[in-house]
Amino acid sequence: MTSDETLVTQAQNTWCPGCGNFAIQHAMKFVIQELEAEGMARDQIVLVSGIGCHAKIADYFQLNSFYSLHGRTIPVATGIKMANPNLKVICFAGDGDLYAEGLDHLIHAAKRNIDITVICHNNRVYGLTTGQYTPTSPYGYKGKSTPNGLHEYPLNVIELLLGAGATFVSRAYTRRLPHLKRIFRDAIMHPGFAHVDVLQICASFFNMTTWYDERVYETSESNAGLFEFACRTAQQWNYNDDSKIPIGIFFQTKKPVLPEIKVKKEVDRSLLIRTILDRVT
Repeated sequence: MTSDETLVTQAQNTWCPGCGNFAIQHAMKFVIQELEAEGMARDQIVLVSGIGCHAKIADYFQLNSFYSLHGRTIPVATGIKMANPNLKVICFAGDGDLYAEGLDHLIHAAKRNIDITVICHNNRVYGLTTGQYTPTSPYGYKGKSTPNGLHEYPLNVIELLLGAGATFVSRAYTRRLPHLKRIFRDAIMHPGFAHVDVLQICASFFNMTTWYDERVYETSESNAGLFEFACRTAQQWNYNDDSKIPIGIFFQTKKPVLPEIKVKKEVDRSLLIRTILDRVT
């Protein structure tokens, strides 16, 4: 069997035609195959997903994975990483999942610089529950919970993560596939907390394809080590206005990571993981 056939499961894919999740899955498959060709074992990789359309990605990869509760991908990933620091732990979360229910965990994971990768499938709508607004929905958005238009401005999640102390902050777009693959790889290999905010469409409830295509551009990353420059780049688009939308690595630096737990050989790892999860949830 080919690498493709063994990495992707036979589970029936139930994403809507045209969903941006397909591009995210394809880009991640490419990166995993590339890392595997370079010597990384598949059992070194663990996927953690939350609740929402994005979470089905765990069904479609033949990899160790964990379905968590809504907004709780990061506590689970933290427990896994601390129990076995040698693993590459990748979190998949939706914008409602991560920036609403899970926002407190996101901020503190960035602050701690825990060595995990967090990928947000940001379609700016609750797609699984058919169209409610999320923290990144634009002002005036009309959905099932806001039929007269949303009277809140969205979070600028790039600014939020920079302020929280994240050591790798980036944005990508599903219709820039080579760029998306490169950002995923860089995030996974970054030694510390890495976040990728992936702009995608919800084909059923919030199709922004043309709007994004006209505005997205790949920003220069030559100053990605300069915090003040990253802040200015983050302010070019506030998730609401009609400005051009920069994608790429906004900020990347090295800081001490959350201290690893030294696990003795005789310790029951499953018990240790449960103990850690009890403390961080």
